[in-house]
Amino acid sequence: MNIAAQPPVQDTQTVYLKDYQKPAFLVESVQLDIQVYDDYTQVDSILVMQRQTAGDLILLGRDLELKSIQMNDQLLSADDYHQDTEQLTISNAPDTVTLQISVIIHPESNTQLEGLYKAGNLFVTQNEPEGFRKITYYPDRPDVLSVFTTRVEADKKYPVLLANGNLLETGEAGEERHYAIWEDPTKKPSYLFACVIGDLAVLKDRYVTSEGRDVALEIYAIEKDIPKCHIAMEALKHSMRWDEEHYGRAYDLDNYMIVAVSQFNMGAMENKGLNIFNTSCVLADEEYTTDAAIMRVQSVIAHEYFHNWTGNRITCRDWFQLCLKEGLTVFRDQSFSEDLQSAAVQRIDDVAVLKSHQFPEDAGPLSHPPRPDHFVEINNFYTATVYEKGAEINRMMATLLGKEKFRLGTDEYFKRHDGQAVTVEDWIAALTAGSGVDLSAFLTWYNQPGTPTLEVQGEYNSITQTYRLTFKQSIKPNVKYPNLKSVPIPVALALFNQKTGEQYTLQSPDLFVDQVKDGVYLFDQDTASIEISHIPEKPVVSLLRNFSAPVNLKFDYSDADLAFLIQHETNGFNQWQATQTLLERILLDNHQVDIYIEAIRHTLPDMVQKNPLLASRLLDVPSENYLGSRIDHDYNPVIIQERREALLNELARELGPFWQETYQALNPDLQQDFSQAMGERALKNIMLMMMARQGDELAFAWAGEQYQNTHNMSERLGALRVLVWHDAPQAQEILQDYYNRFKDEALSLDQWFMVQAAHPKATEETLRYLTSHADYDLGTPNRIRSVSGGLNANPVNTWSFGVDYLVDLAAYLDEKNPIVGSRLLQSLSRWYTLAEPQRTQVQATLQQLKERVKSKNVSETLSSMLNI
Repeated sequence: MNIAAQPPVQDTQTVYLKDYQKPAFLVESVQLDIQVYDDYTQVDSILVMQRQTAGDLILLGRDLELKSIQMNDQLLSADDYHQDTEQLTISNAPDTVTLQISVIIHPESNTQLEGLYKAGNLFVTQNEPEGFRKITYYPDRPDVLSVFTTRVEADKKYPVLLANGNLLETGEAGEERHYAIWEDPTKKPSYLFACVIGDLAVLKDRYVTSEGRDVALEIYAIEKDIPKCHIAMEALKHSMRWDEEHYGRAYDLDNYMIVAVSQFNMGAMENKGLNIFNTSCVLADEEYTTDAAIMRVQSVIAHEYFHNWTGNRITCRDWFQLCLKEGLTVFRDQSFSEDLQSAAVQRIDDVAVLKSHQFPEDAGPLSHPPRPDHFVEINNFYTATVYEKGAEINRMMATLLGKEKFRLGTDEYFKRHDGQAVTVEDWIAALTAGSGVDLSAFLTWYNQPGTPTLEVQGEYNSITQTYRLTFKQSIKPNVKYPNLKSVPIPVALALFNQKTGEQYTLQSPDLFVDQVKDGVYLFDQDTASIEISHIPEKPVVSLLRNFSAPVNLKFDYSDADLAFLIQHETNGFNQWQATQTLLERILLDNHQVDIYIEAIRHTLPDMVQKNPLLASRLLDVPSENYLGSRIDHDYNPVIIQERREALLNELARELGPFWQETYQALNPDLQQDFSQAMGERALKNIMLMMMARQGDELAFAWAGEQYQNTHNMSERLGALRVLVWHDAPQAQEILQDYYNRFKDEALSLDQWFMVQAAHPKATEETLRYLTSHADYDLGTPNRIRSVSGGLNANPVNTWSFGVDYLVDLAAYLDEKNPIVGSRLLQSLSRWYTLAEPQRTQVQATLQQLKERVKSKNVSETLSSMLNI
């Protein structure tokens, strides 16, 4: 069965990269006047436009009530333009045009959370990628950059009036109304426009840039959440300093504002100088948020700040280039996060996301290149492939160049393209010119889908004492992309003496291999080989160290080799990778578990002392979802669950005393270093879970004490999971206590929903209870995801009663919030791998959904999922 989607039928809805044309008109300046009332909002705009090519003047608009339009001070009648549901076209417009447009919009009833919408008592915008056309008529495309001046007016019950740039003026606007005027001096596309109207408190600070600019920093949130903004503020200042030190990029405005919003589809948005964040990505406090959530807040703060240069100052020519700004910025925020905790653990966590989300996406019906060549709804391409695989392409080039040359390349990029809307080709050309290394071959990574397979064979010759590595690459055929090419693959590698455990130095005079530089071999052919001399006995080779390329590795490791790497590899990521590979063999191919348990038994005690966070990751067992993604046909979730549970239970039994002893020895409160304390908390929770698995009577008592005595959410939530997921006698009492403590803390309450939805024995009744709860809110994406995410943690439930729930939810959101609806539906994209009769049953349910949905978002996703 060929799982690739068939070529799309040419239609007016599909947009193709090959059809890109420059806009006929550019916008030199924009003046906006946004007047907010309870039951409507009036938006008046003045656009000064200049022709750059032949063609009609096209303004994009959706869900707008046009009151009037003037061109060069002349009122236009309906006969002077053509208007439909998506755009307004003026034919025969002069070369220089001033348009005055007045429209009415209704943010108070906008449930799609795009454009200008009302979230509780807050009016807020989300314009990427195509939301600005829901605010007013405009050439809403990323290659039209302009200077924006914005007047915002509202009732005084909304004291905060924000927009991009610098505040010019405030004043009275009639009885009980006021206004503020903002000017953004930097040119930007419309997707970066933002405004916020509401009643918010603010946390203030300052930062002096490397260029001497004194920047006012402000984080806005509701009053009770301001204490949870301090970690974000420190992360912002750290990000500003980090970008100066690592990329030479200083901030360019006099203020930088962040607004925390509970009803927000995305994680956060990098609007110029006025970032709008989902509360989950800005509010952080050890009592209310987990260590993982705190790390995510710091990472997302950095990500959106880094966009100021890689996304805002230099933006995308068109939305097909989305991976240009997102892939590069994800790579930058990952690098930043490596400085906040164990670099090895950061890499482990990033690759775990890549392998759990992007690899399955690349192998299924939703596969697409990092730079797609067509789309129906661009919102559907904010994917793991664009973000995570896009980041990996940048990482490969940075690995190949080294820090110094990569910095020269990025400097050239900023010098060439500041203030421009550019393409992936521009990025590669600038990196090449700045570094002096031809990187043009990496364009292939951007332009084709699929995860390459890297097959490596090792051959040792004891007579000549040489070790030869032979490399071969291949990629699964794709009917949409018949001419798939070989790609450049940086292979970071090391050799170890299997008797002593010592690592050979490949660049030593005796072992020098010309093709290997700084431990990296660039494999850019269909097949090739390298030979290493003066190896006295057969070595153990470690390949793709630090996951130097996003490929599937095939190498004939013995189980003993993998156990050796777990114990002796000096690269923490590859220790984890060896563990994962060995566990995958045990769980999918029925290898013996003993060698894994012995390797862990010998490795863990010392690592718990040296790097508890890495130790916690070595105890990761591949999730049921990940294991399922490795099966292409006849997938039975029940069998996978049974095997995984059996392995965990055996591990719990075999290392029995270790769990208790380690739990008692850990004391994260004594650790000054956050990463060290985070590792100890992670280990404490694992120790409790393992004790509960082996039926240790102390597990529930210690979990209850940990829950009650801590002021740290990671510890409290870890204890709660142990008690609830193992049906401890006090589980319901503790659940109620948690609810009472945190019922007024939305993000903490999300965890209450998720813990119950993710219960290994959750039932359809559990799902009904949670979704009918008074605090379950279909208008808040975070709350929806807390239940659906918990459900999807257990594939047995997802593929049984979860299918109807997710399909019905997608149908409901199809009208209310199609962006979220489409993304939730994607969790069912690998339905075709299921064993019968489940496969046919799920297929029929998805087919029936086609008749219930209308939005481009959900329809395109559903069509791709079924077109296998």
